[in-house]
Amino acid sequence: MNKTIKYLLIIPIILSLSAFPKQKNETFTTKTDPPFIGYSSQWVDSVFATMSLDEKIGQLFMCEVYPNQQDQSKTTNLIKKYHIGGIIYFKGHPTKIAQLTNQFQQQSLVPLMVAIDGEWGVGMRLDSVVVFPHQMMLGAIDDNKLIYEMGKSIANQCHNLGINVNFAPVIDINNNPANPVIGVRSFGEDKISVAQKGYAYMLGMQDSHILAVAKHFPGHGDTDVDSHRDLPVITASKQRLDTLELFPFKQLINAGVGGVMVAHLYVPELDNTKNLPSTLSKKIVKKLLIKELDFKGLIFTDALGMQGVAKYYGAGEAEIKALQAGNDILLMSQDVPTAFNAIKQAVLKGKISEKIIDEKVKKILLAKYWMHLNKFKKIDTKNLFERLNSEQDNLLNRELVENALTLVKNTNNLIPFSTLKNVKFAAVSIGNGQTTIFQDFLLRYANIDIFTIDKNASSAEFANLTKQLSDYDYVIVGIHDTRQYAVKTYGITMQTINFVDNLANKNAVVLDLFGNPYALRRFNNLEKIRAVLVSYEDTDISQELSAQILFGGISAKGHLPVGVENFSAGTGIITSQIRLKYSIPEELHLNDKYLQLIDSVIYSAIGNKAFPGCQILAIKDGIVFFQKNYGYQTYKMQKHVKWNDVYDVASVTKITATLPALMKLYDENKFSVDAYMRDYLPELDTTNKRYLKVIDVLTHQARLKPWIPFYHKALNTDGSWKKEYLSNKYSDKYCIQVAKNVYTTKEFDSLVYQRIYASDLLRRKRYKYSDLGFYLFKKIIEKITNQTLDKYVAENFYENLGAYTLGYNPLLHGIKKEQIAPTEYDYKFRKQLIQGFVHDYGAAVLGGVGGHAGIFSSANDLAKLLQMYLQDGVYGGIRYFNKNTVKYFATKPFYNSRRALGFDSTNGNGEGPACSLASYQSFGHTGFTGCMVWVDPKYNFIYIFLSNRIYPSVENKRIVELNVREQVQSLFYQSFLYYSK
Repeated sequence: MNKTIKYLLIIPIILSLSAFPKQKNETFTTKTDPPFIGYSSQWVDSVFATMSLDEKIGQLFMCEVYPNQQDQSKTTNLIKKYHIGGIIYFKGHPTKIAQLTNQFQQQSLVPLMVAIDGEWGVGMRLDSVVVFPHQMMLGAIDDNKLIYEMGKSIANQCHNLGINVNFAPVIDINNNPANPVIGVRSFGEDKISVAQKGYAYMLGMQDSHILAVAKHFPGHGDTDVDSHRDLPVITASKQRLDTLELFPFKQLINAGVGGVMVAHLYVPELDNTKNLPSTLSKKIVKKLLIKELDFKGLIFTDALGMQGVAKYYGAGEAEIKALQAGNDILLMSQDVPTAFNAIKQAVLKGKISEKIIDEKVKKILLAKYWMHLNKFKKIDTKNLFERLNSEQDNLLNRELVENALTLVKNTNNLIPFSTLKNVKFAAVSIGNGQTTIFQDFLLRYANIDIFTIDKNASSAEFANLTKQLSDYDYVIVGIHDTRQYAVKTYGITMQTINFVDNLANKNAVVLDLFGNPYALRRFNNLEKIRAVLVSYEDTDISQELSAQILFGGISAKGHLPVGVENFSAGTGIITSQIRLKYSIPEELHLNDKYLQLIDSVIYSAIGNKAFPGCQILAIKDGIVFFQKNYGYQTYKMQKHVKWNDVYDVASVTKITATLPALMKLYDENKFSVDAYMRDYLPELDTTNKRYLKVIDVLTHQARLKPWIPFYHKALNTDGSWKKEYLSNKYSDKYCIQVAKNVYTTKEFDSLVYQRIYASDLLRRKRYKYSDLGFYLFKKIIEKITNQTLDKYVAENFYENLGAYTLGYNPLLHGIKKEQIAPTEYDYKFRKQLIQGFVHDYGAAVLGGVGGHAGIFSSANDLAKLLQMYLQDGVYGGIRYFNKNTVKYFATKPFYNSRRALGFDSTNGNGEGPACSLASYQSFGHTGFTGCMVWVDPKYNFIYIFLSNRIYPSVENKRIVELNVREQVQSLFYQSFLYYSK
């Protein structure tokens, strides 16, 4: 090839990779040799000088090891008798591999080169190890530095196992969708992208002294035959091979890749010798790879037991021809003893020059020296699992997936879903008939009805499901349990295809494919589908993150690595992040040692019966980095706390219902904190509360009594119910439900307010926490809006936020009783265990809707409201308050009080419910039932703690005595204030 043309082809790669580190003085225009070439090593010379012909021949063999096999005597024999130079591991457990490596290295006179076929990390072959994405998924990523980092992480995995060679990256261009063996192992169909990503992967490994092996030369992408089973034929012209298939190999060779694996292919344009695989072709290996492309590194055959070779050449013959063709290392010989003896005889008879054997062995030894095998140390198996599954690897894996997920269709910018109010969602999982992580994470964003069906279900079952879905505004269909290759129709049944096609004619469908993007070719009605997301792999992380894309927890970033139907390669729609993201602490670089202490604090508290269980959720910088559920709903230990369980949050109601309503009315100039309460409730003008100012009530210094036991009015002196107020049956008179089978009258509402109006005031104006003012605020809100408080906040806040567990009277709004943590066993008033009804007696007699109490929620849904507060009144692309309104209400108006306008806060000297590390700008509230929510704008941090500490008795104060909520909050602060690597 003309040099000028070659360098022009390289330029785009240089530009795209300039953003991340390269080896010193490395460029593509200046040829870089493999990293071990040019070494001057006394160790290599001394080892080589002692080697016999047998030992030299042995160095050319790399033999397979199956760690799960009990008897490893075969490998031991090959090491001791035939002096093999390397091994390659297959399926097994990491500890076993480390142990075998130590054993085999001890048995070998010359250190073994240890390899693995770990295209997506060692987890491709080993269990219990983090598995990185397949290369096609990586092909969707724009930021190649992430692939470089993956290469480094895989190198680290290899080092921890004593592995020195990874047979990766695959740089075949997958330009044949029907390819039965490459497919998702390729970065895609674009030659520049394949070269860029292959280079990034290679460099990441070789910067860490793990030999990268580019494969499968001269290009296995355009085949429809699996070389494991037969000899594939590549019919492309020489010009196309030169400009397409060979392009990535040229780039990586120029960039210094250490190894190249030659495939078993029949390529007539390069060598038309009948049935001669490229592995055994002098024209392809020696002439093209070594001379024309100037490759100086190690050349590996593909496995010689594959039928692409073995069908035509027997043991011994294949190995001799491979060496004569120019290969250095014979991978997985059909029969080592036979091949070894055949090679030895060929050398002795002059068919193979001993000089050539010497050159190959010296190159192998140089590579071993570069791999530091001259200083081999026994592999330490202590904490091996932790080292192979580091927090950094888990974070990188998430980043790779997040950057790969690809939105290829988005009609009218449907994704991310913006409007949630009055929208009916369904999520259908088609796979094994089980609910999925994908659906679980969709539920974190909105109220969605979940459906599952087995992909092999009958047409009648699919038809019945179609009928059930007819009333939904949007149906999200997840295609699960797929297969990666076309030969198995990607694991997608005709029933599935027909169902999706028919559904798209009737419903607004969003399709999420957890599989090979080529599988989109199976669907016939893509033009009718509103949005299509390609998630590439059916892993937990793909499912979790793709759900977040649909609702704007993260943005879609990926671009298709291959063309499918009307979606050309490079297609990818970028979306916005508009809601909370769910991730892991490592993304925020938190100090994990403090987070790990949270478990011990909580388990100790549960052991001391401070509460039976709890939910804890923490957010920083818009990322939910900690969401954990502890214990059980009760001490009977029958129901584990789940993330969507619902708690009575008691006085947290003040800032999650009453306060947002007041702030909205404030924005609409219908409410003023500088007014008198009588301005909104004229009936106060004839009471001792005529001069109460709103600002004083909000800050709890209006001289109001803390509370009034309103329920006493409904009880006789012996504690029994007064018939004029309470009944165990519903009727026109007894129409306000107080608890299960407990009803009161409408008139009780008036009695409550009469007692408030008639109540005495405290003698002097000072801070004294009181519920009574929030009874009055409820009345003010309902009078101004002409709506009940529960309906007003639901319609104006909760429904748009997607906070479907947040609200009053959960049993009336689709929340199942078993999902609700019980509170007190109420012996005094309702004579029963309270579950699903508000604990607070005053709110109870008001039908469960109080300005001071009555709200139930999961921590997950409270997070949405609090994040909206933190974002100055915006969430999910919707503005709820004017920009400065939340800040105004969260600011302390009086220097001598920690109280803001409705919010609790801290004065910086430890006073208040928050821990001492909370900033002066922070605000929140606690709840009598054992809850705490706190927002800290200074640190962009939200803390939510929900428990039912009053189960089964309000006398239980251990949560306060043990300082549980503050301890946990402090540990979160320490995790980001006192970070140490």
